[in-house]
Amino acid sequence: MNPSSHQLSLTSRLPQGLVAPVERSGVGLHTGSLTRVKILPAAPGEGRCFVRVDLPGCPVIPARVDVVDQTTLSTELAIAEASVRTVEHLLAALMAMGVEDARIEVDGPELPLLDGSALSWVEAIAEVGLVPTTPEKQPEITPLSAAVSVYEGDAFVSAIPSPELRFSYGIDFPEPAIGKQWHSWSPSQSSFATEIAPARTFGLARQIEQLQAAGFIKGGSLDNALVCGETGWINPPLRFPNEPVRHKILDLVGDLSLLGPLPLAHFIAYKASHKLHIQLVRALAESRVQI
Repeated sequence: MNPSSHQLSLTSRLPQGLVAPVERSGVGLHTGSLTRVKILPAAPGEGRCFVRVDLPGCPVIPARVDVVDQTTLSTELAIAEASVRTVEHLLAALMAMGVEDARIEVDGPELPLLDGSALSWVEAIAEVGLVPTTPEKQPEITPLSAAVSVYEGDAFVSAIPSPELRFSYGIDFPEPAIGKQWHSWSPSQSSFATEIAPARTFGLARQIEQLQAAGFIKGGSLDNALVCGETGWINPPLRFPNEPVRHKILDLVGDLSLLGPLPLAHFIAYKASHKLHIQLVRALAESRVQI
């Protein structure tokens, strides 16, 4: 199965189900722990959920915005004492390939970073294959009725009414190798698998020691993240000239998946973070309830 043939599930496609389980293992970015993930088919309507199989009772953590626990450098979900972090890359891959129902078993507190992108997840899902699931009736896309925005200083994330689903992102870093970048992507016009999924997470050399001292990026390396210094990229080559901003779109798609079905909208972000992404998802969820 060609992974590039899959588009977001809200671009006039029936929901897809996994033909067989998917397994991958690797090191978590922040914990540095080696974990194994097994993605199993789930019944229509069950949604996407994580299962901590290493904990007593195998607690289930639904992939919903109401269970987001923290958003510092990644998105973490938690129910009571059970949590799972850095879920955004896998969730973006599942959403992009139309997998609305999946049981994601993980034997540790963080998903593996793999190569720092979502490409390995997309390829793994494509390897086992997908089949359309019920309902047989094509799901309708609900247009966004009014713009919704969240801000923090000059950073923002917005959802505005649009005739097509689109994601646009802007970043601005003092490092000359990154600088100011913008990218816009529409799933109806180009494939997530080729345009967004390969973009890897990135970090700044000047921040590494501080983040490690604070307990983050214990599993980060030049094999699973791009690192940018004052004079350029420490571990080139890049997969795209603007790989960093494409990765931000990847993160945004993963975080937006926690809303459930997306409205037809243009999602626009600038200098944003997981924190702002989730704030927008919560605002959209609240407006959906009010409607």
